[in-house]
Amino acid sequence: MLRNRLLDSMRAGFGSEPPRLRLVFPDHESYEFAPDPAVTITFHSAAPLKAMIKGDFARAADTYVAGDISVEGPIELVLTTGVALAEKLGRFPPLRGMARIATLLPAVNSKNRDAANISHHYDVGNEFYRLWLDELMVYSCAYFRAGDEDIHTAQRQKLDHICRKLLLQPGERLLDIGCGWGGLLRWAAERYGIKGIGVTLSERQYSSAREAVASSGLDDRLEIRRGHYLDLEDRDGFDKIVSVGMYEHVGLRNLPAYFQAVARLLRPGGAFLNHGIVSTDAAGRPRGPPGGRFIDRHVFPGGAVPHVSRVLIELSKAGLEFADAEDLRPHYALTLQHWSRRLEQCRDQAIEAAGPEALRIWRVFLAGMAYAFDHRWLSVAQVLSYKPLVSGEVRRPWTRDYQYRSDTDSSTTPIAGKLEWT
Repeated sequence: MLRNRLLDSMRAGFGSEPPRLRLVFPDHESYEFAPDPAVTITFHSAAPLKAMIKGDFARAADTYVAGDISVEGPIELVLTTGVALAEKLGRFPPLRGMARIATLLPAVNSKNRDAANISHHYDVGNEFYRLWLDELMVYSCAYFRAGDEDIHTAQRQKLDHICRKLLLQPGERLLDIGCGWGGLLRWAAERYGIKGIGVTLSERQYSSAREAVASSGLDDRLEIRRGHYLDLEDRDGFDKIVSVGMYEHVGLRNLPAYFQAVARLLRPGGAFLNHGIVSTDAAGRPRGPPGGRFIDRHVFPGGAVPHVSRVLIELSKAGLEFADAEDLRPHYALTLQHWSRRLEQCRDQAIEAAGPEALRIWRVFLAGMAYAFDHRWLSVAQVLSYKPLVSGEVRRPWTRDYQYRSDTDSSTTPIAGKLEWT
């Protein structure tokens, strides 16, 4: 049979360590790459098989989401087996020239498209996210001090790390662009005494964040708005601005407008922290094995990630002074693994909350992104910058010591400014 001859040739390409994989075809025939397979991929129709043979992994991903492919086995083993298979298919002569996995593709976004894209991703349902996120519903890279913390502890550490970096002080006005479910704003208000505004395009996040603010008794200090960051107007400006896991949705062509909006809303002397995914390729090209546009098609439509150098360039063009950058790649790999394993523990509840299609997407997405960060295909960076005073002076801490103090009082932090000239 031609099919088996092709598979025999592919298996031979793995040498002495073929994947522990079984393929089951629509005619109920099966093929094992190795004895005692740990992962089984079942093709319920000819469509996904034809897509894979043609090297069209985007179409193959669509058929998986639709249920024409099913997989059995631990998700992390399913993922590593799939990556090995995709790499081999990419080098297999009949199947060259495919796209790549673990990449967010550049797009030309508009306000309406941004709203639709955010709704696609975040309005899966609050109950679905609540199953595998932490207690505060923080949907971004956590911060580990030792690596053995649970996800709840690591996310609280991340929130505090951000607040310390921004040198938040009582009474300051904080803007959170892409505030999610409002966890960072509530943390900053309760522990650092700020007043703040959070903005999101997601209807479900907006409603949930408002409820959380009200139930925390913070209505007089925090306001949640639903809208686009470009439409933000505030005549008083903000002392500090933070954006966590949001600018990935902006689109590469819109990065100048994004950073210019931040600079416009930030008071002179204020600080801005941008936390987001970055490419590890200097030219911003996708990295990883052959695959399809799975993330762009099913998870993050319209997303894009630049190299961190692009972030620094756009900050500078907007008139902000870059002061500090921290790479958190290992932190996000571990965060995603926590999320993936938590989702695996509640698959039945996830289907009930969001449906089987959503579960299939997110099982692959979370495990796949953990793999991508662990293999240095993607990273995440916190970039801190300052807006100069009217005089042109930029006042900023001398060292990073203030970020790791045991107390939260930032009033005694030594600040560098202009030299005294005589």
